[in-house]
Amino acid sequence: MAFNPFQWLLGLFSLDIAIDLGTANTLVHVRGRGIVINEPSWVALDKRTREPLAIGMEAKEMYGRVPANVLVVRPLHDGVISEFDITRIMLEYFIDRVHDQSIVPLPAPRVIVGIPAGVTEVEKRAAYEATLAAGARQAMLIEEPVASALGAGLPINEIRGSMVVDIGGGTTEIAVLSWGGVVVSRSLRVAGDEMDQAIIQYLRNKYNLLIGQNTAEQVKITIGSAAPLQPEKTMEIRGRNLITGLPESIEVSSVEIREALAPLIQVIIDTVRDALDEVPPEIVADLMDVGICLTGGGALLKGLAERLTDELKLRTWVAEDPLTCMVRGAAMVLADLETYGRYLVSLGR
Repeated sequence: MAFNPFQWLLGLFSLDIAIDLGTANTLVHVRGRGIVINEPSWVALDKRTREPLAIGMEAKEMYGRVPANVLVVRPLHDGVISEFDITRIMLEYFIDRVHDQSIVPLPAPRVIVGIPAGVTEVEKRAAYEATLAAGARQAMLIEEPVASALGAGLPINEIRGSMVVDIGGGTTEIAVLSWGGVVVSRSLRVAGDEMDQAIIQYLRNKYNLLIGQNTAEQVKITIGSAAPLQPEKTMEIRGRNLITGLPESIEVSSVEIREALAPLIQVIIDTVRDALDEVPPEIVADLMDVGICLTGGGALLKGLAERLTDELKLRTWVAEDPLTCMVRGAAMVLADLETYGRYLVSLGR
Protein backbone atom coordinates (compact mmCIF):
# COMPACT_ATOMS: atom_id res chain seq x y z
CA MET A 1 0.00 0.00 0.00
CA ALA A 2 1.42 3.41 -1.00
CA PHE A 3 2.30 5.85 1.76
CA ASN A 4 -0.39 8.49 2.16
CA PRO A 5 0.90 11.45 4.21
CA PHE A 6 -2.63 12.82 4.77
CA GLN A 7 -3.88 9.51 6.18
CA TRP A 8 -0.71 9.24 8.28
CA LEU A 9 -1.35 12.71 9.72
CA LEU A 10 -4.98 11.86 10.49
CA GLY A 11 -3.83 8.70 12.21
CA LEU A 12 -1.72 10.70 14.66
CA PHE A 13 -4.75 12.56 15.97
CA SER A 14 -7.72 10.24 15.38
CA LEU A 15 -8.95 7.60 17.80
CA ASP A 16 -8.55 3.97 16.80
CA ILE A 17 -11.66 2.12 17.97
CA ALA A 18 -12.29 -1.63 18.29
CA ILE A 19 -15.93 -2.68 18.62
CA ASP A 20 -17.39 -5.99 19.73
CA LEU A 21 -20.77 -5.58 18.07
CA GLY A 22 -22.57 -8.34 19.90
CA THR A 23 -26.15 -9.54 19.80
CA ALA A 24 -26.46 -8.99 23.56
CA ASN A 25 -23.78 -6.39 24.37
CA THR A 26 -21.57 -3.90 22.56
CA LEU A 27 -18.07 -3.19 23.87
CA VAL A 28 -15.91 -0.31 22.63
CA HIS A 29 -12.12 -0.20 23.09
CA VAL A 30 -10.22 3.03 22.40
CA ARG A 31 -6.49 3.12 21.74
CA GLY A 32 -4.69 4.34 24.83
CA ARG A 33 -7.79 4.22 27.04
CA GLY A 34 -8.92 0.62 27.08
CA ILE A 35 -12.58 -0.41 27.17
CA VAL A 36 -14.65 2.74 27.59
CA ILE A 37 -18.15 1.43 26.75
CA ASN A 38 -19.85 -1.83 27.72
CA GLU A 39 -23.58 -1.51 27.05
CA PRO A 40 -26.46 -3.80 26.05
CA SER A 41 -27.18 -3.76 22.29
CA TRP A 42 -30.66 -2.26 22.66
CA VAL A 43 -32.26 0.78 21.01
CA ALA A 44 -35.56 2.50 21.89
CA LEU A 45 -37.23 4.40 19.02
CA ASP A 46 -40.25 6.57 18.46
CA LYS A 47 -42.35 4.41 16.12
CA ARG A 48 -43.65 7.39 14.14
CA THR A 49 -40.50 9.45 13.65
CA ARG A 50 -37.93 6.61 14.02
CA GLU A 51 -35.92 8.94 16.24
CA PRO A 52 -33.84 7.19 18.95
CA LEU A 53 -35.11 7.76 22.49
CA ALA A 54 -32.56 5.67 24.39
CA ILE A 55 -29.60 3.41 23.58
CA GLY A 56 -27.80 0.81 25.66
CA MET A 57 -28.68 0.03 29.27
CA GLU A 58 -31.45 2.63 29.44
CA ALA A 59 -33.13 1.10 26.37
CA LYS A 60 -32.81 -2.43 27.77
CA GLU A 61 -34.50 -1.36 31.00
CA MET A 62 -37.35 0.08 28.92
CA TYR A 63 -38.05 -3.28 27.23
CA GLY A 64 -41.52 -4.52 28.15
CA ARG A 65 -42.31 -1.30 30.04
CA VAL A 66 -43.06 1.24 27.28
CA PRO A 67 -46.24 2.67 25.71
CA ALA A 68 -47.43 1.59 22.25
CA ASN A 69 -45.71 4.47 20.44
CA VAL A 70 -42.22 3.31 21.52
CA LEU A 71 -40.35 0.44 19.88
CA VAL A 72 -37.54 -1.25 21.85
CA VAL A 73 -35.38 -3.58 19.76
CA ARG A 74 -32.03 -5.30 19.47
CA PRO A 75 -30.78 -4.54 15.93
CA LEU A 76 -28.62 -7.68 15.73
CA HIS A 77 -29.86 -11.25 15.59
CA ASP A 78 -27.69 -14.37 15.73
CA GLY A 79 -24.58 -12.20 15.65
CA VAL A 80 -25.43 -10.36 12.42
CA ILE A 81 -27.22 -7.13 11.55
CA SER A 82 -30.97 -7.56 11.11
CA GLU A 83 -31.87 -3.83 11.30
CA PHE A 84 -29.32 -1.84 9.29
CA ASP A 85 -30.52 1.69 10.09
CA ILE A 86 -30.95 0.98 13.80
CA THR A 87 -27.47 -0.60 13.96
CA ARG A 88 -26.05 2.51 12.29
CA ILE A 89 -27.80 4.72 14.87
CA MET A 90 -26.39 2.62 17.72
CA LEU A 91 -22.84 2.61 16.32
CA GLU A 92 -23.00 6.35 15.62
CA TYR A 93 -24.11 6.96 19.21
CA PHE A 94 -21.22 4.93 20.68
CA ILE A 95 -18.62 6.50 18.37
CA ASP A 96 -19.94 10.00 19.20
CA ARG A 97 -19.76 9.18 22.91
CA VAL A 98 -16.08 8.34 22.56
CA HIS A 99 -15.42 11.58 20.68
CA ASP A 100 -17.44 13.66 23.15
CA GLN A 101 -14.98 12.62 25.87
CA SER A 102 -12.21 14.51 24.06
CA ILE A 103 -11.59 18.18 24.84
CA VAL A 104 -10.58 18.96 21.23
CA PRO A 105 -12.27 18.09 17.91
CA LEU A 106 -10.89 14.89 16.40
CA PRO A 107 -10.93 13.48 12.86
CA ALA A 108 -13.13 10.47 12.12
CA PRO A 109 -11.68 7.26 13.60
CA ARG A 110 -10.47 3.99 12.16
CA VAL A 111 -12.83 1.27 13.42
CA ILE A 112 -12.47 -2.51 13.54
CA VAL A 113 -15.58 -4.64 14.14
CA GLY A 114 -15.89 -8.34 14.95
CA ILE A 115 -18.16 -10.60 12.87
CA PRO A 116 -19.11 -14.29 13.25
CA ALA A 117 -16.99 -16.75 11.27
CA GLY A 118 -19.91 -18.17 9.30
CA VAL A 119 -21.44 -14.99 7.90
CA THR A 120 -22.33 -14.49 4.24
CA GLU A 121 -20.80 -11.86 1.98
CA VAL A 122 -24.02 -9.84 2.30
CA GLU A 123 -23.78 -9.91 6.11
CA LYS A 124 -20.10 -8.90 5.98
CA ARG A 125 -20.97 -6.00 3.69
CA ALA A 126 -23.77 -4.88 6.03
CA ALA A 127 -21.37 -4.68 8.98
CA TYR A 128 -18.80 -2.81 6.87
CA GLU A 129 -21.31 -0.32 5.45
CA ALA A 130 -22.99 0.30 8.83
CA THR A 131 -19.61 1.11 10.38
CA LEU A 132 -18.76 3.61 7.63
CA ALA A 133 -22.25 5.14 7.79
CA ALA A 134 -21.84 5.59 11.55
CA GLY A 135 -18.87 7.91 11.00
CA ALA A 136 -15.76 5.73 10.65
CA ARG A 137 -12.97 7.05 8.42
CA GLN A 138 -11.90 3.49 7.71
CA ALA A 139 -13.78 0.27 8.54
CA MET A 140 -12.15 -3.13 9.07
CA LEU A 141 -13.62 -6.53 9.93
CA ILE A 142 -12.20 -9.47 11.87
CA GLU A 143 -13.67 -12.88 12.62
CA GLU A 144 -14.72 -13.12 16.26
CA PRO A 145 -12.98 -16.41 17.15
CA VAL A 146 -9.65 -15.11 15.82
CA ALA A 147 -9.97 -11.87 17.79
CA SER A 148 -11.08 -13.81 20.89
CA ALA A 149 -8.07 -16.13 20.63
CA LEU A 150 -5.73 -13.12 20.41
CA GLY A 151 -7.45 -11.43 23.35
CA ALA A 152 -7.21 -14.61 25.41
CA GLY A 153 -3.47 -14.76 24.79
CA LEU A 154 -3.47 -17.94 22.71
CA PRO A 155 -0.29 -18.45 20.65
CA ILE A 156 -2.05 -18.40 17.29
CA ASN A 157 1.08 -17.19 15.45
CA GLU A 158 2.99 -20.32 16.47
CA ILE A 159 2.92 -23.63 14.61
CA ARG A 160 1.53 -25.23 17.77
CA GLY A 161 -2.26 -25.61 17.52
CA SER A 162 -4.77 -23.95 19.83
CA MET A 163 -8.57 -23.95 20.10
CA VAL A 164 -11.10 -21.33 21.16
CA VAL A 165 -14.83 -21.67 21.82
CA ASP A 166 -16.43 -18.23 21.95
CA ILE A 167 -20.01 -18.33 23.29
CA GLY A 168 -21.77 -15.01 22.80
CA GLY A 169 -25.38 -13.88 22.83
CA GLY A 170 -26.29 -14.89 19.28
CA THR A 171 -23.61 -17.35 18.14
CA THR A 172 -21.08 -19.86 19.39
CA GLU A 173 -17.84 -19.55 17.43
CA ILE A 174 -15.44 -22.50 17.40
CA ALA A 175 -11.99 -22.30 15.82
CA VAL A 176 -8.80 -24.35 15.77
CA LEU A 177 -5.83 -22.16 14.87
CA SER A 178 -2.23 -22.84 13.95
CA TRP A 179 0.59 -20.83 12.40
CA GLY A 180 -1.50 -17.72 12.01
CA GLY A 181 -4.43 -19.38 10.25
CA VAL A 182 -7.73 -21.10 10.93
CA VAL A 183 -7.47 -24.87 10.47
CA VAL A 184 -11.07 -25.76 11.34
CA SER A 185 -13.98 -23.49 12.27
CA ARG A 186 -17.66 -23.75 13.12
CA SER A 187 -20.27 -21.03 13.65
CA LEU A 188 -23.29 -22.22 15.59
CA ARG A 189 -26.37 -20.07 16.10
CA VAL A 190 -26.97 -21.58 19.53
CA ALA A 191 -25.77 -19.35 22.35
CA GLY A 192 -26.94 -17.12 25.20
CA ASP A 193 -30.20 -15.95 23.59
CA GLU A 194 -31.34 -19.50 22.89
CA MET A 195 -30.54 -20.43 26.50
CA ASP A 196 -32.78 -17.59 27.71
CA GLN A 197 -35.57 -18.77 25.42
CA ALA A 198 -35.16 -22.36 26.68
CA ILE A 199 -35.66 -21.15 30.26
CA ILE A 200 -38.76 -19.15 29.26
CA GLN A 201 -40.24 -22.19 27.48
CA TYR A 202 -39.42 -24.56 30.35
CA LEU A 203 -41.16 -22.41 32.96
CA ARG A 204 -44.11 -21.90 30.63
CA ASN A 205 -44.53 -25.64 30.06
CA LYS A 206 -43.92 -26.82 33.62
CA TYR A 207 -45.44 -24.04 35.73
CA ASN A 208 -47.67 -22.09 33.28
CA LEU A 209 -45.52 -19.10 34.24
CA LEU A 210 -44.68 -16.43 31.67
CA ILE A 211 -41.48 -14.46 32.28
CA GLY A 212 -39.60 -11.91 30.17
CA GLN A 213 -36.24 -12.23 28.47
CA ASN A 214 -34.45 -10.06 31.03
CA THR A 215 -35.76 -12.24 33.87
CA ALA A 216 -34.68 -15.41 32.03
CA GLU A 217 -31.20 -13.97 31.60
CA GLN A 218 -30.95 -13.27 35.34
CA VAL A 219 -32.08 -16.83 36.10
CA LYS A 220 -29.39 -18.20 33.75
CA ILE A 221 -26.68 -16.06 35.36
CA THR A 222 -27.77 -16.77 38.95
CA ILE A 223 -28.56 -20.51 38.98
CA GLY A 224 -27.91 -21.76 35.43
CA SER A 225 -25.32 -24.52 35.09
CA ALA A 226 -24.00 -27.18 32.72
CA ALA A 227 -22.96 -29.63 35.46
CA PRO A 228 -24.22 -30.44 38.99
CA LEU A 229 -23.53 -27.74 41.59
CA GLN A 230 -22.32 -28.32 45.12
CA PRO A 231 -24.65 -27.36 46.69
CA GLU A 232 -27.52 -26.87 44.28
CA LYS A 233 -29.19 -23.43 44.34
CA THR A 234 -32.73 -22.07 44.27
CA MET A 235 -34.19 -18.75 43.13
CA GLU A 236 -37.52 -16.97 43.43
CA ILE A 237 -38.95 -16.12 40.00
CA ARG A 238 -41.84 -13.72 39.39
CA GLY A 239 -44.07 -13.71 36.34
CA ARG A 240 -47.65 -14.03 35.14
CA ASN A 241 -49.68 -17.20 35.50
CA LEU A 242 -50.98 -18.09 32.04
CA ILE A 243 -54.11 -19.75 33.43
CA THR A 244 -55.29 -17.14 35.94
CA GLY A 245 -53.65 -14.15 34.26
CA LEU A 246 -52.49 -13.00 37.71
CA PRO A 247 -48.97 -12.32 39.04
CA GLU A 248 -47.29 -15.34 40.59
CA SER A 249 -44.01 -16.12 42.33
CA ILE A 250 -42.39 -19.57 42.34
CA GLU A 251 -39.14 -21.05 43.60
CA VAL A 252 -37.05 -22.87 41.00
CA SER A 253 -33.91 -24.96 41.54
CA SER A 254 -30.66 -25.05 39.59
CA VAL A 255 -31.46 -28.71 38.79
CA GLU A 256 -34.55 -27.60 36.84
CA ILE A 257 -32.72 -24.83 34.97
CA ARG A 258 -29.93 -27.28 34.08
CA GLU A 259 -32.61 -29.57 32.64
CA ALA A 260 -33.93 -26.66 30.55
CA LEU A 261 -30.46 -25.86 29.22
CA ALA A 262 -29.30 -29.46 28.70
CA PRO A 263 -30.29 -29.85 25.00
CA LEU A 264 -28.50 -26.63 24.01
CA ILE A 265 -25.37 -27.47 26.00
CA GLN A 266 -25.30 -30.85 24.27
CA VAL A 267 -25.53 -29.20 20.83
CA ILE A 268 -22.49 -27.03 21.67
CA ILE A 269 -20.53 -30.05 22.95
CA ASP A 270 -21.42 -32.12 19.87
CA THR A 271 -20.35 -29.28 17.55
CA VAL A 272 -17.00 -28.94 19.32
CA ARG A 273 -16.56 -32.73 19.04
CA ASP A 274 -17.45 -32.53 15.33
CA ALA A 275 -14.79 -29.83 14.81
CA LEU A 276 -12.21 -31.95 16.64
CA ASP A 277 -12.96 -34.86 14.29
CA GLU A 278 -11.54 -32.77 11.41
CA VAL A 279 -8.38 -31.65 13.22
CA PRO A 280 -5.09 -33.28 12.09
CA PRO A 281 -3.59 -35.69 14.69
CA GLU A 282 -0.55 -33.46 15.26
CA ILE A 283 -2.77 -30.56 16.33
CA VAL A 284 -4.87 -32.86 18.52
CA ALA A 285 -1.62 -33.74 20.31
CA ASP A 286 -0.98 -30.00 20.80
CA LEU A 287 -4.48 -29.50 22.20
CA MET A 288 -3.84 -32.21 24.77
CA ASP A 289 -1.18 -29.86 26.18
CA VAL A 290 -2.82 -26.49 25.56
CA GLY A 291 -6.48 -27.44 26.11
CA ILE A 292 -9.59 -25.62 24.90
CA CYS A 293 -10.08 -21.97 25.78
CA LEU A 294 -13.60 -20.66 26.50
CA THR A 295 -14.40 -16.98 25.85
CA GLY A 296 -17.55 -14.84 25.64
CA GLY A 297 -20.35 -14.41 28.15
CA GLY A 298 -21.42 -18.05 27.82
CA ALA A 299 -18.03 -19.13 29.20
CA LEU A 300 -19.28 -17.92 32.60
CA LEU A 301 -22.05 -20.54 32.74
CA LYS A 302 -21.33 -22.54 35.88
CA GLY A 303 -19.79 -25.95 35.28
CA LEU A 304 -19.43 -25.56 31.51
CA ALA A 305 -15.64 -25.91 31.43
CA GLU A 306 -15.83 -28.99 33.67
CA ARG A 307 -18.56 -30.52 31.49
CA LEU A 308 -16.52 -30.02 28.29
CA THR A 309 -13.40 -31.42 29.98
CA ASP A 310 -15.32 -34.52 31.04
CA GLU A 311 -17.03 -35.17 27.69
CA LEU A 312 -14.17 -34.30 25.32
CA LYS A 313 -11.25 -35.60 27.40
CA LEU A 314 -9.42 -32.33 26.81
CA ARG A 315 -8.68 -29.80 29.54
CA THR A 316 -11.06 -26.86 29.06
CA TRP A 317 -10.40 -23.54 30.75
CA VAL A 318 -12.01 -20.11 30.91
CA ALA A 319 -9.99 -17.14 29.63
CA GLU A 320 -9.25 -14.24 31.94
CA ASP A 321 -12.13 -11.75 31.64
CA PRO A 322 -13.83 -13.81 28.89
CA LEU A 323 -16.43 -11.12 28.12
CA THR A 324 -13.79 -8.72 26.79
CA CYS A 325 -11.45 -11.11 24.93
CA MET A 326 -12.90 -10.34 21.50
CA VAL A 327 -12.67 -6.55 21.73
CA ARG A 328 -9.19 -6.70 23.29
CA GLY A 329 -8.00 -8.98 20.48
CA ALA A 330 -9.47 -6.67 17.83
CA ALA A 331 -7.69 -3.73 19.49
CA MET A 332 -4.39 -5.63 19.27
CA VAL A 333 -4.88 -6.02 15.52
CA LEU A 334 -5.67 -2.33 15.08
CA ALA A 335 -2.62 -1.34 17.14
CA ASP A 336 -0.23 -3.41 14.99
CA LEU A 337 -1.63 -3.89 11.50
CA GLU A 338 1.80 -4.81 10.15
CA THR A 339 1.88 -7.93 12.35
CA TYR A 340 -1.80 -8.79 12.60
CA GLY A 341 -3.27 -7.26 9.44
CA ARG A 342 -3.47 -10.68 7.77
CA TYR A 343 -6.27 -11.61 10.17
CA LEU A 344 -8.59 -8.95 8.71
CA VAL A 345 -11.53 -10.18 6.65
CA SER A 346 -11.63 -9.17 2.99
CA LEU A 347 -14.90 -8.28 1.31
CA GLY A 348 -16.02 -10.18 -1.77
CA ARG A 349 -16.71 -8.20 -4.90
